[in-house]
Amino acid sequence: MGSRAAGGGQPPDDGVSEAVGEQSRRLTREQLFTIIAAASINFSSMMCYSILGPFFPSEAEKKGASNTIVGLIFGCFALFNFLTSIILGSYLSQIGAKFMFVAGMFASGCVTILFGMLDKVPSGPVFIGFCFLVRAGDAISFAAAITASFSILAKAFPTNIATVLGSLEIFSGLGLVLGPPLGGFLYQSFGYEVPFITLGCIVLALVPVNMCILPKYDSTPRKESFWKLILLPKVLILCLTIFSLSACLGFLDPTMSLFILKKFKLPAGYVGLVFLGLALSYSVSSPLLGLYIRKWLLTSGDLMTAVCFFMLGPAPVLHIESQLWMFVLVLVLIGFSLGMSAIPVFPEMLQCAYENGFEEGLSLLGLVSGLFNAMWSLGSFVGPVLGGFLNEELGFEWAAAIQGGWPLLSGLATGIFYIIEATRKSSSSSLQNPPGGNEERTHLMGNET
Repeated sequence: MGSRAAGGGQPPDDGVSEAVGEQSRRLTREQLFTIIAAASINFSSMMCYSILGPFFPSEAEKKGASNTIVGLIFGCFALFNFLTSIILGSYLSQIGAKFMFVAGMFASGCVTILFGMLDKVPSGPVFIGFCFLVRAGDAISFAAAITASFSILAKAFPTNIATVLGSLEIFSGLGLVLGPPLGGFLYQSFGYEVPFITLGCIVLALVPVNMCILPKYDSTPRKESFWKLILLPKVLILCLTIFSLSACLGFLDPTMSLFILKKFKLPAGYVGLVFLGLALSYSVSSPLLGLYIRKWLLTSGDLMTAVCFFMLGPAPVLHIESQLWMFVLVLVLIGFSLGMSAIPVFPEMLQCAYENGFEEGLSLLGLVSGLFNAMWSLGSFVGPVLGGFLNEELGFEWAAAIQGGWPLLSGLATGIFYIIEATRKSSSSSLQNPPGGNEERTHLMGNET
């Protein structure tokens, strides 16, 4: 865990800072186990989330669910995730991070297996009701495990959380990429139940592994104020950034495959390959982007995402004919720009909390991770709903361009805020002498200027 977790209240003096820095570059056993545990939940949760895509809509249709109902079944995941993330984050220190992580993973495995049993349920309202119930249970368990995972990672890697989060996004991307083809293959080969039972059993098998390897971080329960955190101007702007990126990604779920099939006349089997452009570029770029200056990566990533969504159609006002190669290229750039913006947000929120007097500990980490996941889930709910409506009314080209307004707004707001912040700091640096605790936290959160 390094010197910070060992509990030293004072920052290392100049004589030993170099040795501490050298030690921090080497992973301790606890840190390695923490990374393995976080990678397992990132990968398995994204597999559980994405496995439904290729075959569940057609199965639900056979059971009497309309397209609208199927969309709501998908959307309720994000809605329940949003509602529970903040609550779970607020009580993380009372529940315990390790218990919440393991319990969430166990529940997720059980619920995934239950989803595989839904074809035995009578058609009509009973089937639809059970779908909502099981999907909501999956969302709650996912929220618990991911909220705890973020907090544990921030506790284990206080000096380089952005780099670690970026590296772990490889496993999230792999889960999103492998889920649909694996689910489709198992469904075609063995039927409806097998994909869910197989994946659920894999998740359950990981539970005892994580119980053994995941370190337990004790924390004195402390009630940090949620409203004090979210009403900080910088945190509000960062919440807008999270929401805008998630909404843009969510917009693509119900709209992009239909556009590809209609516009480029591709066989259905090739649509998944087009999706790979976004997922792979995000997965590959995320670890690299965690190494660089956060503030301007975040701002430029937002603006680049906005431009890419304007070009995705492209917007009819540009009078450019859409080509498949250009569509894939823009998706690759979107994956890269999303990584630029998404990876720095969590450490930026943590640093802002430290600078405004919040005490370090699992209580704060739970609050920040819960807020991050809640805003991401809110975007995942609004994006598909608003995007589906715009796509139906205006067509994909205009809908994508309008959706790009979210990251444009957040990018401009973030850029303006950072410019004002830098101006204020430079004008008052000679008058202000921050407390030592804040200086230490700022130093340990990584390079910021």
